[in-house]
Amino acid sequence: MQLSEIKTIYHKELGELYPKEEIDSFFYELIDHYLNLQKFILVLQPNYVVGKAEELPLFTALERLKQEEPLQHITGKAYFRNLELKITKETLIPRPETEELVSWIIADSNIAEPQRILDIGTGSGCIALSLAQELPRAKVTAVDISKKALRVAMENAVNNNVEVTFKEFDVLSGNFTRELQGPWDVIVSNPPYVRELEKEEIRKNVKDYEPATALFVSDNDPLIFYREIALKAKTYLKPKGKLYFEINQYLPEETKALLIANSFEQVELKQDIFGNFRILKGIKA
Repeated sequence: MQLSEIKTIYHKELGELYPKEEIDSFFYELIDHYLNLQKFILVLQPNYVVGKAEELPLFTALERLKQEEPLQHITGKAYFRNLELKITKETLIPRPETEELVSWIIADSNIAEPQRILDIGTGSGCIALSLAQELPRAKVTAVDISKKALRVAMENAVNNNVEVTFKEFDVLSGNFTRELQGPWDVIVSNPPYVRELEKEEIRKNVKDYEPATALFVSDNDPLIFYREIALKAKTYLKPKGKLYFEINQYLPEETKALLIANSFEQVELKQDIFGNFRILKGIKA
């Protein structure tokens, strides 16, 4: 079958679920992943033909996309800044606003200075690994409650040749263990923050396929992770140390007020590329 015909089938089968540009992106990433073909192949060779064996994974992937399974679960990988990351159902898929969070930390950092950084709820390791890679004098520690997520993060560290210390830890369980007591120059977290009442807004490819424990919090206490992390950061950050969060776009002022109540100074919200307040910084007094 001609590759162009398969592309046409993708648009026909997926057109009611995804925008045209997103279907194109799926198709080109999948032919790269399975067939090692670049997107311009159809420009250079409009009649390019693939054999039955080459067709099979493309049509298998199509069926999974029709179920709204994330592309990153189909290919098993995602790209984040300079990293190629292994992604599984135990880890959140990294998102653009998280890249903006990392950019903010790096912009605030003096690359020439050593610093100690703690990433709480590391998941795939995207934040910790990016900071360790782009701030070469930083010593980065990353924690997560999930053993399975930590295994993925450790594999990503090896695959990207980045050195990060990983620890299993439940931030809600109590005080930091001795090796987590710092003092830290930076603490960063992208904790669970989607309220149950917001579930209906969440696309099926997120709600049905990504780990619920990394996404959702109770409507009764949606800032539970922020409160616990802020309390610990107040104790274990160095003076003038910085606390960074990715936050719920519907709760920016509430999250900002929580940091101010915990004596953080120069508390600042930043908007993402869509104009939503999604990242927050405070400095320890």
